[in-house]
Order: sequence, then C-alpha cells, then structure tokens
Amino acid sequence: MTEVIKENIQHRKLPLTRVIIRVIAITIGAILMATGLEIFLVPNHVVDGGITGISIMLSHITGWKLGIFLFLLNLPFVYMGYKQMGKTFAFSTVYGIIVLSIFTSFFHPIPAFTDDILLATLFGGMIVGIGVGLVIRNGGALDGTEILALVVNKKVPFSVGQIIMFMNIFILGAAGFVFSWDRAMYSLLAYVIASKAIDAVVAGLEETKSVWIISDDAEEIGNAVNARLGRGVTYLKGQGAFTGDNKKVIFSIISRLEESKLTTIVEDIDPSAFLAIADISEVRGGRFKKRDIH
Repeated sequence: MTEVIKENIQHRKLPLTRVIIRVIAITIGAILMATGLEIFLVPNHVVDGGITGISIMLSHITGWKLGIFLFLLNLPFVYMGYKQMGKTFAFSTVYGIIVLSIFTSFFHPIPAFTDDILLATLFGGMIVGIGVGLVIRNGGALDGTEILALVVNKKVPFSVGQIIMFMNIFILGAAGFVFSWDRAMYSLLAYVIASKAIDAVVAGLEETKSVWIISDDAEEIGNAVNARLGRGVTYLKGQGAFTGDNKKVIFSIISRLEESKLTTIVEDIDPSAFLAIADISEVRGGRFKKRDIH
C-alpha cells in the first residue's frame, strides 16, 4: 500500500480554523440548549425527550442540579459514541455536555422568561432544537439517546428513528407521573418542536434539491435551465437497460422555489422526459452557485 493511500485512509487532522469554528458552534449550541431548558422548559415543568428528559425528572425528584445528571447520565453514551463514531465525535460530545452542564447550573437561579406554559413550550422547544442541531451539525451530540439507538439498532429489527421514538414514549409518559398529565402533553409538543428545529438546522434552511432529467432533447433542456434559471447543468452518459439506447442524463441543483419553473421548462420542451427531483441536505464545491439572470 502506497503512502498516499495510507494517508487517505488514516484520519486527517482538521485545520485549526475548522477546529476553532467547531468549538465556537458547539459552545453556542450548548448554551442555547441550556437557555431553552432552564429559562423556559424546566421552570414550567416541561421535559424534553431522551437523557435530557430523564435528567430533568431526576433533578426535580432529588433537588440536585440538572447539570449533574446531564453530565453523569451521558458519560456512558459518550464511550459508546467513541466506539461507534470515533475520537473526534467523542471529544466534541464531551465538550458540548460539559458546557451544557455548566450553563444549566449558571442559568438555574434566573427566573423563567414567561409563566405562559404554551409560550414556554414553543420557544423552549425551538431554542433547544436549534442548540442541539448546531452541535450535531458540527460533529457532536448533547444527548446519549441517539448513540444508544445506533448500538441497539444492530441487534434488533427496528430503525434508529423507531428505537428513539419507542424510548421517548416511556420517557415523556413518565413525565405524567412526575409532574402532571397536561405537562406530559406539553412535553410531547416541546419534543416535536425541538425535533423539527434540529432537522432544519442539520439539513439546512435553504432546502436545495437535486434534479435528474433523461430526455432526447437533453441539450435543449440544459440550455434552457442555464438561461432561464441561471443554474449550471452537468451532462452524464446513460444507457437504457431495457432498450439498450444511449441516453444523455442532465444533473443539476435547484432551490425549492425553482422547482415549479424547472418542471414547466421540461414539460414545454419534452413532455415525455423522465424527471426526478430529490431533497438534499448540503451542497459543497463544484459550480452549483446560481448566476444572475439578465
């Protein structure tokens, strides 16, 4: 094996600027989660899912600070994460959890921003979700539930999402016994809001889409997409498995606002063209930037 191949296989160190950006993002994410918990959810007896929810209930029962449980209960899952995801993930997660634990203790004496349970649930869930999403997007985690789900997933015939949902049913249900059943229902609402906020941050807010078009008029469609949408296209060579005919395939990246116009362009030029549009979470490199249309 050559040295170049060995270098590509082995873990490469991140540039210092990338490391600094990740540390700042994880710090902000952990502080946001601490804000959502201690300033909105916890004072109103609303819990989040996962280890965080268990920690909130244990803190309420014992009177101990929330940060202690967040740190201690997540430690075993950090070790699992190290085995499953590697050293960088484990270090990022440990750092995020430490910052989260410190700031939940710091924010604890601060009174809640609102006593309105619905407002607290909406804003608390949203802030927690944004914070967790920032940390996940930068290579870490603030709750061990997903790590546990990854491990359990290898031994049971269920998806990671199904395992997480199953665990959270019990955790959020327990909130009904610890607090009250209306608080359990608000907790479920907070969990759903946080999940949507996490998805928005991790997947990105731009909501770009990949486009695949197969047509005998590929060049005409490609030129129209370039001229009328300002999007670059890439031509790929394809072959029909059934007919054996050679086909030219168009690949491009568009925004969700451009989907309708693209569909119109394709239908005007070739109504029988094959068109596939899919959501993608991130686009980097290449020449996929939109140019101005004159």
